[in-house]
Amino acid sequence: MSSTIILILLPMLALLTVAGLGYAFTGPTTGTSSAAKKRIQSVKQGAAVSGHQNKAQQKERDRRKTVQKTLKELEERQKQEKAKISLETRIEQAGLKFSPIVFWLISLGCALFTWFMLANSGLHISVAAAGGAAAGLGLPRWFLGYLTRRRQKIFLLEFANALDVIVRGVKAGLPLSECLNIVARESPDPVGAEFRRVVEGSRVGVTLEDGLLRMYQRMPVPEVNFFVIVLSIQQKSGGNLSEALGNLSKVLRDRKLMRGKIQAMSSEAKASAGIIGSLPPGVMALIYISTPSYIQVLFTSQVGNIIVIAGACWMALGILVMKKMINFNF
Repeated sequence: MSSTIILILLPMLALLTVAGLGYAFTGPTTGTSSAAKKRIQSVKQGAAVSGHQNKAQQKERDRRKTVQKTLKELEERQKQEKAKISLETRIEQAGLKFSPIVFWLISLGCALFTWFMLANSGLHISVAAAGGAAAGLGLPRWFLGYLTRRRQKIFLLEFANALDVIVRGVKAGLPLSECLNIVARESPDPVGAEFRRVVEGSRVGVTLEDGLLRMYQRMPVPEVNFFVIVLSIQQKSGGNLSEALGNLSKVLRDRKLMRGKIQAMSSEAKASAGIIGSLPPGVMALIYISTPSYIQVLFTSQVGNIIVIAGACWMALGILVMKKMINFNF
């Protein structure tokens, strides 16, 4: 009996064991295959999204590093260019085309002419020599600076319009070189002349960055510096050029409006400074015309010469102080 029961129970136990093992290996996978697949798919999608985010973040970090490196290189190059500005470059900034030798000849002529006029007016020889040296060294450089400032003002009046032309050309699908060529052909001088130099330099192998840096060297104003930075960064790191130049054009127009407001607000102070500064030499000229003998002592005696020199130095100092007070750099 016991052997018969054992013979019956053994196959049943074996059958139950096989069934349990089969259910353990096949039951859960067949019952939840769709849920498992969904979980696996969601994990894969999350990993893909995380990978894309990491790539985007890495790309943004690389772009920032490129921009910082470009800005640093431009700043170093601009410092080097400013440190070695020659007389020839200053003449180019004024829009003139003669050589430095001609400039020194003009300075010598101013010095000799001033010395001759002062010596014949009765001043002491040392005073006439000092006046001639001051005129020879100061007047040509002052005139050169005046021409440079006037040329920069004319340039800034049309520079924002030139940027608008470039923005419209880029939006229309034209390459940047063609847009620069259009500005060089259509814009009035000095904007057209400066862009023509950039275009002509690119035709003979000068890179755009070097050409723009030379443009900034000839026209050292903040607006051109902004333009150089925008194009240099766009050339190296990419980006929406039309949007960047459009924003730059808006900034330049806002700076122009701010400059006009500053000039309007400081015009009264400038007029007062001009009147106060012109009173002493005007009174001296009137006295010299009406009664020359009364004021001739200032020019014939040593004490009078010292008084004239001291008065001129104090007047120059006062004019410089007033100019510093009403001159706003922004």
